[in-house]
Amino acid sequence: MNTACPAPADPAGHLTALWPTAQAHSRFLRNLLAARPEVADWLVDKVGQPVTAEQMEAFLADQAPYSDETLKRSLRRLRQRVMALLIVRDLGGAADLGEVVECMTQLADVTTNFALDFFHRQLAELFGQPLDSRGEPERLLVIGMGKLGGRELNVSSDVDYIFVYPEEGQTAGGSGRRIDNYEFFHRLGKRLIAALGDLTEDGQVFRVDMRLRPNGDSGPLVGSLGSLENYFIAQGREWERYAWIKARVMNSGDNLQAEWVQALQAIARPFVFRKYLDFGAINAMRELHGQIRREVMRKDMAEHIKLGPGGIREIEFIAQVFQLIRGGRDPALQVRPTLQVLALLAERRLLSAESESALAAAYVFLRRLEHRLQYVNDAQTHRLPSADEEREQIAHSLAFADWPALLDILDAHRAIVARHFEQVFSEPEEGRHALATLWDGSASPDEALERLSTLGFRQPQALLARLRSFRDSARYLQLPASNRERLDALGPRVFEAAAGTGTPDASWLRTLDFLETISRRGAYLALLQQYPPALNKLAELIGSSSWAADYLTRHPILLDELLDSRIFDVRTDWHEFRRELLARLAQAEDDTEREMDILRETHHAQVFHFLAQDIAGMHTVEHLADRLSELADLMVQTTLDLCWRRLRQRHPRPSEPPRFAVIAYGKLGGKELGFASDLDLVYLHDDPTPDVGEIYARLGQRMSTWMSAQTPAGMLFEIDLRLRPNGDAGMLVCPVSAFRDYQLQHAWVWEHQALTRARFCAGDPAVGEAFEAIRVEILRQPRDLATLRDEVLAMRRRMLEQHASRGGEDFDIKHDRGGLIDVEFIVQYLVLGHAHAHPRLCGNLGNIALLGIAAELGLIPGELAEPVRNAYREFRRLQHVLRLNAGRRARVERASVSRRIDAVGALWRQVFASD
Repeated sequence: MNTACPAPADPAGHLTALWPTAQAHSRFLRNLLAARPEVADWLVDKVGQPVTAEQMEAFLADQAPYSDETLKRSLRRLRQRVMALLIVRDLGGAADLGEVVECMTQLADVTTNFALDFFHRQLAELFGQPLDSRGEPERLLVIGMGKLGGRELNVSSDVDYIFVYPEEGQTAGGSGRRIDNYEFFHRLGKRLIAALGDLTEDGQVFRVDMRLRPNGDSGPLVGSLGSLENYFIAQGREWERYAWIKARVMNSGDNLQAEWVQALQAIARPFVFRKYLDFGAINAMRELHGQIRREVMRKDMAEHIKLGPGGIREIEFIAQVFQLIRGGRDPALQVRPTLQVLALLAERRLLSAESESALAAAYVFLRRLEHRLQYVNDAQTHRLPSADEEREQIAHSLAFADWPALLDILDAHRAIVARHFEQVFSEPEEGRHALATLWDGSASPDEALERLSTLGFRQPQALLARLRSFRDSARYLQLPASNRERLDALGPRVFEAAAGTGTPDASWLRTLDFLETISRRGAYLALLQQYPPALNKLAELIGSSSWAADYLTRHPILLDELLDSRIFDVRTDWHEFRRELLARLAQAEDDTEREMDILRETHHAQVFHFLAQDIAGMHTVEHLADRLSELADLMVQTTLDLCWRRLRQRHPRPSEPPRFAVIAYGKLGGKELGFASDLDLVYLHDDPTPDVGEIYARLGQRMSTWMSAQTPAGMLFEIDLRLRPNGDAGMLVCPVSAFRDYQLQHAWVWEHQALTRARFCAGDPAVGEAFEAIRVEILRQPRDLATLRDEVLAMRRRMLEQHASRGGEDFDIKHDRGGLIDVEFIVQYLVLGHAHAHPRLCGNLGNIALLGIAAELGLIPGELAEPVRNAYREFRRLQHVLRLNAGRRARVERASVSRRIDAVGALWRQVFASD
């Protein structure tokens, strides 16, 4: 039975209110206060507020330890007070989980650093300061691992340390001899461990665990940064990557110390976080968890709330596997606290909001229960008690009526955790796949042909020949063993996935070609192996479109988008899209190559979303073109902002935004952008400041380079600047006044035709407004219709000579007579010929809308205009579909669209009075 302990005198009443539950629950607290009455006095003074690191430091300073023994006593007495305060505040309901784990982490930091400084001074007096190659003094870097590193330390935890010193060298020499830096820091590390971990009459501060250091117990106690880097490169294991996620230097110190901390981070970060999406981490962590599970079963630890099924460790594994997979490409995920990681995963939709909420609630519940188990005897335990009295006390400490009530909630939380864990870590497939004999060639030829035919493949013989060629190729035979194993696991499922599409033969062939291309990229193979639905989406997508297959082959990182729940969300939130893009760019500030890659990766991912939606039939061609144009506008504006940031200091007024605008022509100007369209751009500026032309020229050149350069992430856009005044011979960035003069005095009619579908797309809106005023002014110039007609027809003839097909049964949708360009020329002629009298024609509304306006104005017969509007829609749709599978030239059987061709021809003759 518990022996009640009277509350100390408490004039303010803080302790009295919190006391009953704590003294009833914690045998450790009762014994401590009986042996150390002064702790109760400290509680009365401090318990009303969380204890701070400054208060802990002040306590140790007041103790003024002067020897190893007095230091140990001071550290332990601080720990007694902090533990007593936490027990009372937590069990009394005054402290939440965040306060408890932060307080324990601060206790570890304060005691570690106080002891470290104490022993460093001792050793420096004997041997002098350890020096680096510059003659600067070195300090030991104490790296906190696990929950200590993540600032999540539990109330009766051990502490996991790794000791690293900056460089090899020697001490400066003191009252004794000079020694190697290694020996200095080895002695320092041993004294620190003893100061915290030795068991004295006052107990211990923390049990110290050094097994996470390189080579574990068999490795040296301390090592240099250079030796750590060599270890990571030559011997670092997958489980160590997991351990290092939470690594934190506990003593950052002065500027020189901060320099060494940065050097350590530069060594550890690429070891832990890969630059690519590392789906292979799932296998490694599954194996690690399997080892833990086997140990749990061997020791009958099913009631272990940390390591047992649905326990704390499984929540940590869920969070940390996503960090290992994605942390290299998304630095925000390199944070340490588990709850922060879960929240970020929900924000990025890698976990649903419901899953994050459930896992976070389970984590908080399990951690609070963990602390109550440990408060009883200040013991590092995670096992549920077996005695009825202890169970009831644990239940009451968590405000449950009895143990069964607590157990119901605990079991519910553990079931949720276990279910989510299995979703992330479950083996994708057990046993041998039913189609494995097709892949490995062990099925007889007749059996294989029959099986493929049954699955719906139309050319099974050709498929088998292609498979034999692939498996006999040097590329396949020379793959690393792990890659070949993954590929062989995927192979049978490719048959299955392709058979489930509407184009099984094309899907299988393109998927195999794709797998062959990425076969040396183990991370991508691992993704498809771990997530069978992604393979099914892949087969469906590239089976429907050869362009999609080529796009994925160029950008295999987009495989990850197949896992994104937003891939079929047609309502793009451009504000949120831009916010996320800018947040990623901010993490790579001043790293030009990384910023360029982020632009490409973000753009490619969104294009891939649109592509998947388009193939699923979720967009009209017009709606898709609008979305692609909006995306391009945003990327151009972001590129402009990034480039100007690097040039602004050259401007006389660097704090002001550039008086610079990007004008879109062609497909982007008309908001008819397709998946593979290049951008026709013109750069203008309207800045009266003297001698700024060169600055804006640099800005235009840099923007073009940023968008069109090939980087490891590919290209953003192909850029065409030939529509600027005087073409390739003209200024790269034209002043607005010079642009107006050119358009009025020197431009060709075809340049005015191009102006009908030009618009401001990025930059200074005021410059954009000036451009639009010029555009309208030019379009509304009175023109002689006969002269205009001759010019337009002459240009059309030149284009026919260059691009049109030479008759026959095929029809080029874009270039042939009666196709898209004829419709565009009709509209451009009507605008240039009649906008002076009809301002409505100046609107950049698209050809379909402008044809309708021209009919309303009586410029063309409505009965001729409507069929041409429908023909234009249909031609764009056909062109889009064909380009997804047939490259840049879109041709169809002339007979299949003869009615559309005739409609365009009839309006052409009406407008141009031409044969």
